[in-house]
Amino acid sequence: MGLLSFRKFCSIILGITLLFGSLVLANPRSAIRDPQSAIRLEPSKKAWEWADKTLKNMSVDEKVGQLVHVGVNARFAHQDSFFFKDLRRHVTENKIGGIIFFGAPIYETTHLINRMQEAARIPLLMSLDAETGIGMRFQDATNFPWAMAVTATGKPEFARRMGVITGREARAIGIQHVYAPVLDVNNNADNPVINVRSFGEDPEDVARFGIAFAEGLQSQKVIATAKHFPGHGDTNVDSHRGLPIIDLPRERLTSLELVPFKRAVDAGIGSIMIAHIALPQIDGEEIRPLKEYQGGDAEPGTEIVSEKATVPATLSYKVQTEMLRNEMGFKGLIVSDAMSMSGLTLYFTQEEAGVRAFLAGTDILEKPADVDAMLRGLKTAVASGRIPMQRLDESVRRQLAWKYEVGLTKQKITPLDQIDRIVSGPESTKLTDEIAEKAITLVRQESGVLPLIRDAKIAVLGISNGFDGPSTMAPFAGAMRVGGLRFSQAYLQENSLAEQSEAARKTVNEADVIIVGLYGRVRSGAANSVGIPENGAAILREALASNKKVIGISFGNPYILSSFPEMKTYLVAYGDMPSLQRAAAKGLLGQQGFTGKLPITLPGLHPRGAGIQITK
Repeated sequence: MGLLSFRKFCSIILGITLLFGSLVLANPRSAIRDPQSAIRLEPSKKAWEWADKTLKNMSVDEKVGQLVHVGVNARFAHQDSFFFKDLRRHVTENKIGGIIFFGAPIYETTHLINRMQEAARIPLLMSLDAETGIGMRFQDATNFPWAMAVTATGKPEFARRMGVITGREARAIGIQHVYAPVLDVNNNADNPVINVRSFGEDPEDVARFGIAFAEGLQSQKVIATAKHFPGHGDTNVDSHRGLPIIDLPRERLTSLELVPFKRAVDAGIGSIMIAHIALPQIDGEEIRPLKEYQGGDAEPGTEIVSEKATVPATLSYKVQTEMLRNEMGFKGLIVSDAMSMSGLTLYFTQEEAGVRAFLAGTDILEKPADVDAMLRGLKTAVASGRIPMQRLDESVRRQLAWKYEVGLTKQKITPLDQIDRIVSGPESTKLTDEIAEKAITLVRQESGVLPLIRDAKIAVLGISNGFDGPSTMAPFAGAMRVGGLRFSQAYLQENSLAEQSEAARKTVNEADVIIVGLYGRVRSGAANSVGIPENGAAILREALASNKKVIGISFGNPYILSSFPEMKTYLVAYGDMPSLQRAAAKGLLGQQGFTGKLPITLPGLHPRGAGIQITK
């Protein structure tokens, strides 16, 4: 090519570039990344090569150990303590593949992560439930609002930004695998375990917001996990307490429950968690409860035993391999839900559950109730040929490749001195407040009630299904007082004394305006998840029967209005996070508007999308 023709070629290319740039500026939507490739994170060629090389030098015991990831609540522990030595035993003798961490102090967690990584020959994959950021498990970190609150804002960009911060903070404390987002479509108002953890009842919303969150996570080289496949939304049973049975045909699942998961698979999500739910029309294998059930994650005395059930998805080859792998084309990591949950332990020993889940397609067996028993069962199955070596190598190779991809072969020790530069910084606080402000949803409003009349005699009553005391409502009450409002207050929970109930009743009776904080929160494994105790509900019913002004605020289950349909003013905050409580208070005081819209239907009362819009 001559000099003149080369210059002409460059001129043409420059012209096309400028034209494209001007089109992007004129139409910003054209600059949005392809949603089918935006979140993709997958092992590179080098990752697979390292996995193959490592696999060749592993013993059978090492391979089996990689399948099991134990669950712990980190704490300070001397190296000679039983807690420390037992965890290190799992790493060095049982040769486990990873650890999932639950509620604990941050520095203790990272220090323990480093100690276990030092002891491991093959780097451990560290994981965390972080649906609302790492603050979901760590009190000293920022806790973002629940997924349903994010959808109420109407802004998927909030979900993406949440994912970015969650991924950044997770890596800062030594976590590479996050069990989020929840892609369950919550289309059952009586669901006691998903509820506000879902992005809503519309599968398109769930897909858009969930994929945005996953994109943010995986942009930080943290593996996102879509859960709980094939969909835990349409059930009224908590799988921590029993086995939910979703008796639906494949056609219905394809058109609703599977929509977000298929979109996430196509977009490149790294892992998918399988639910302990039975799908009789997909896999009709009958199962029966164990005669000597040893317990699971449920509170004592609350287990639900189904005499007639079918195999859970966790152990179903038809669900995991045929549906997810073969039909939907998923190539990432398949993770079980906790193997200690009653939906599984009611029916199977840990030895058998581990083998069946693995043969069904699972790569990572998360949080066994008995680690040693599960490993015994797996090793026996390998020795007998029940688990083929090819199948074992397949899952181990996949997990090894992911460990390489997230950087564990280059750096498995996490610097402690970087944590307070990254975790819970101003960006995190700002985002959680932004989401909360836009999420609060004014569902119905009695004339003349809002904003609050400051010279009225006001009482604030908190009613909670938890056991954490009056501090539960401290962010709300504090914001009201900072806003200059004077009021009396009372707080009730399940175990409140009769004297406390009577004092609360007196406080309510003496007021003209009653603000009721309804803390009916998702409490997995609890008998009263998403409900409120009768001692407070009775006082609320009495107040509604009077001529007083009653303002109800759901700091948890948005469907709770169905229990009090006569309530004339009702707000939904979708959770009890401090940011949501502060935002609700500001709305009542007229310091901010209401722009949230319901991501779900309140059956017989309000449709999805409802929300009185008041701008400030």
